[in-house]
Amino acid sequence: MKRISGYFIQGLLFIAPIGVTAYVVYLVFRFIDNLLKTYIDPVLPVNIPGMNLLVVLIVIVLLGFLGQSIIASPVRIFIEKSLKKAPLIKIIYSSIRDLLSAFVGKEKKFNKPVLVLVNTISNLEKLGYLTQEDLSNLGIKEKKVAVYFPHSYNFSGELFIVPSEHVTPIEAPSAEIMKFIVSGGVAGF
Repeated sequence: MKRISGYFIQGLLFIAPIGVTAYVVYLVFRFIDNLLKTYIDPVLPVNIPGMNLLVVLIVIVLLGFLGQSIIASPVRIFIEKSLKKAPLIKIIYSSIRDLLSAFVGKEKKFNKPVLVLVNTISNLEKLGYLTQEDLSNLGIKEKKVAVYFPHSYNFSGELFIVPSEHVTPIEAPSAEIMKFIVSGGVAGF
């Protein structure tokens, strides 16, 4: 009986990640597919699963194309200037824009993975990303750098200012380091 329960747990460990991933993909697919259902159903009376998802993807690609074209550039600049004038909205908008561009934009910011000595007594080190090497604009005179530490199993993190001599660059792909940190060290690379 003990052996069967061991096999059962092993089977759960094997199938659970696949099942949860498939369920999340299904929920996202269903959500996006139902997003435009009220608009597409009157036009297209046949219910084709995934049609709304296809329309959403086409609209996003078209918006991306228009966002990079000469025609949409003045509109985007106008909208950004308008958003930057509103006090609270400016903070939210610029923070989200900067965070998204740091991960997927043309100017990826998290491209310098580092190992930081955070406790010299116990030799405790943390993985992070070097985000700023010159902090003189903050009035910091010593040789310190800004390091972002993502949290495991979460889309958040903390920014630390640390002495530069405690920072060691890591020769590994940034995406692999992020996957390692976010997974709590479970995902290997």
